[in-house]
Amino acid sequence: MGATTRTGLITGPLRDRFGFVARLDYYDVDELTTILSRAAQILGVELDPEGASEIASRSRGTPRIAHRLLKRVRDYAEVRADGTVTLDTARDALALFEVDELGLDKVDRAVLNALCRNFAGRAVGLGTLAVAVGEAPETVEDVYEPFLLQCGLLERTPRGRMATPAAFVHLGLHAPAAPGEAPNLF
Repeated sequence: MGATTRTGLITGPLRDRFGFVARLDYYDVDELTTILSRAAQILGVELDPEGASEIASRSRGTPRIAHRLLKRVRDYAEVRADGTVTLDTARDALALFEVDELGLDKVDRAVLNALCRNFAGRAVGLGTLAVAVGEAPETVEDVYEPFLLQCGLLERTPRGRMATPAAFVHLGLHAPAAPGEAPNLF
């Protein structure tokens, strides 16, 4: 048995030795809410259904991320609230941790800000983008880009990475009429 997110890096002969190759999909909010409810029971966390749904909706379709966020929201609820993870407590905690409604974190937004504000919608090479956000190119490519691509906020072109119109909207900007023009605030 083996697992990877980089199937293309496995040689053909090795990949052919596996009797079955499957691709896992992301979880939907209802599935993650169920997973979080069970995790809350195991952790001894009082979790309202609305709080679970809020955390699930910001978990990028990934149980590992949902668990991590639940633990951080639980900590917040214990210190700054009555210990129960409600919708309001989850929203407040996730705002404190800078996880927005789409599940984007500080670095995701830094990537989008660099593309939209610094480079004004122009195509940018991976290395330049990585320097602009203070991350290694491999980290930008393997950690941040996949979710931004999945959300339709970033596209890879032959000339480089570009923000989509949806990225400008998410940041509260109007997309420039032509690449290279400065974006306007709403």
